[in-house]
Amino acid sequence: MLRILIIIALFVSGPAEAKKKSRERLTVQEQYELGLKYMKRGLYVKAIEQFNRVRNYHRDDPHSLKAELAIGDVYFKKAEWDQARAAYEDFSQMHPRHPDLDYVVYRIGLSMYKKAPKAAGRDQTWTRYAMSSWAGFASRFPDSEYKDEVEEKVVECRDRMAAKELWIARFYKRRAAWVAVERRAAGLVSRYPDSEHVGPGIVLIGEASAWQGKLDVAEKAVKRLEADDPDAAEKLKKSIEQIKVKTERAGR
Repeated sequence: MLRILIIIALFVSGPAEAKKKSRERLTVQEQYELGLKYMKRGLYVKAIEQFNRVRNYHRDDPHSLKAELAIGDVYFKKAEWDQARAAYEDFSQMHPRHPDLDYVVYRIGLSMYKKAPKAAGRDQTWTRYAMSSWAGFASRFPDSEYKDEVEEKVVECRDRMAAKELWIARFYKRRAAWVAVERRAAGLVSRYPDSEHVGPGIVLIGEASAWQGKLDVAEKAVKRLEADDPDAAEKLKKSIEQIKVKTERAGR
């Protein structure tokens, strides 16, 4: 029985030992490329193991840094955004002058961007973090191939943030909390002046101001709309007149 177990153990360990020796005969570049093959095939656990092997045992080789960066790429491919961001952030802290730092910063922000919800009513904290991580990207990396995409994503992030402010302002409107409506809408207009949500924000400022008896502010809102959206300005003007009638009837 013991003899049979020994034979089985030799049979099982033989291929594994052969694979280990085979890996050891690979050059560092070939080991790194093997990790890339694993990643391309979706064998993510094997890819991370391989990249860690290159990183840990060949620290003086340039492929060690490539493997370290590739670990973040594996997590990104797996849509594990927190792990990807952590890997990229660790790399940027350890290698702040690396020639691929623009790619690293791009991916840090993109990991946050991917994690952030698109729906206006959801928490947009990660959208704000993505914008913050990309702040000054164009000036830091003027020749980066990722510059245009980052700028497009920042515009989209700003629009998401504006949509969130508009959503909150409308939430307060349903509760007739006019001070809060005006504050949120004014914040939207001042912080995100290029957003497509500015028009609806100005309308809310006009309505909220009218309900508070601040007719001069309401009229300014109408005038501000007239140049870009005459129809919206006319609707707001009529809405303000109706609000005036209602407040007068209520004895305000």
